[in-house]
Amino acid sequence: MSGTYKATGINLKAIPIGESDRLLTILTRERGLIKAIVPGARKSKSSLGGRSALFMVNNLLIVKGRSLDKITQAETLTVYGRSIGDLGKLAASQYLAEIVLAQALSDHPQEELYQLLLLHLGRLNNLDLNDSTAAIAHLCQGIFHLLALGGIAPQLYHCYVTRQAIEPNFQTINWQIGFCIEAGSIVELATAREDPSITVDYRLNALDLLLFQHLSDPSLDRLEMAIDRFTLETISDLELAGGWRRLERILRQYIHYHLNIQIRSAALIDL
Repeated sequence: MSGTYKATGINLKAIPIGESDRLLTILTRERGLIKAIVPGARKSKSSLGGRSALFMVNNLLIVKGRSLDKITQAETLTVYGRSIGDLGKLAASQYLAEIVLAQALSDHPQEELYQLLLLHLGRLNNLDLNDSTAAIAHLCQGIFHLLALGGIAPQLYHCYVTRQAIEPNFQTINWQIGFCIEAGSIVELATAREDPSITVDYRLNALDLLLFQHLSDPSLDRLEMAIDRFTLETISDLELAGGWRRLERILRQYIHYHLNIQIRSAALIDL
């Protein structure tokens, strides 16, 4: 049938519509973002109701409509269900979904974005329950990877004015480096003081910069080795948790500036 098409996608947003239907926003590999109605999804006996839940990956058969398309068949491939029962993981998953909704295109293949989102949702899904620090750490890395794919990730290895390489300095008490959201880069504080046109939005300490610089890694496995390399004493779990929370707040402001969105699910991160 010429009025139907197939797609593989993950449910990112769902809102009720009519008496029993549900409107899904789905990131698909083949067509980017699509919106489609799931008829009768809110009925207790609906065969499609469970497949219209958030963060489910389905093979879909969709009928094109004049205003909205309609899902007629769905075969579930993956369920990121472990995130739903954990507030921290759920909030992190929704946070990444909000960024993807701001970045994804409609009517264009989005294979890289689709695969990257699935990678990070899978990592969140596999974390231990109620490990809030790990959830925020993986959230920060997921944010950074999405920003990098969109070409707007911050530059964290060189001062954007002097071009000097910067490494975190754990040996100097109260060492800090500036971070400018507009420039998307770190900046030496002495340089910023000499030029009033340079804005320093945040002052990063050595731990902040170390964590920031490892967000570009494929995973966070090398971070512990980096901490051992740079520090004479072991960083406490409390310090590490505080560092990840600071980074998330900085990235949240960075997203607001560069993508012009407010992350609504961040309210759950702040609880």
